[in-house]
Amino acid sequence: MWWAAGKEPDLESNPALRLLRWLMPVSRGFDGEKFFTRENGRRIATPLLLVIAMVGLTDVIFAVDSIPAIFAITSDPFIVLTSNIFAILGLRAMYFLLAAAAARFHLLSYGLALVLVFIGSKMLLIDVVKIPVALSLGVVVAILAVTMLWSVHTAPKVDDSRAQ
Repeated sequence: MWWAAGKEPDLESNPALRLLRWLMPVSRGFDGEKFFTRENGRRIATPLLLVIAMVGLTDVIFAVDSIPAIFAITSDPFIVLTSNIFAILGLRAMYFLLAAAAARFHLLSYGLALVLVFIGSKMLLIDVVKIPVALSLGVVVAILAVTMLWSVHTAPKVDDSRAQ
């Protein structure tokens, strides 16, 4: 996350998209709302099918990625399963909120990277150092608050003369 912050994603080098394009031919353009179209007598996928496949793949990645974090809190399988399901259900709705927040708070991605480093370190050191849940939550909230406040404080100035 740290190295990718502030950069536009390069979709042409995305391994998941390259795999999907290798598995099935994909048209260059959309064909309305269709997932498949015909080109030169062949049935091929449209980019819309790739979008749906990538959304599904993202859900799977989030589900797999969140399992270790949940096990850092509890070993109860019911809580692990249900929290994972609720996380997946809420992620799509939260994406738009996070996308708007990331645009407003330009340093937020760096703060999120620091949060991931902290949580990963906590998980690696769990047998050596027991960090209380309240302290962990405080550190996470503090990192996010400082990052957001710093973003607001260092926001690029908008030139009002061009707006008129």
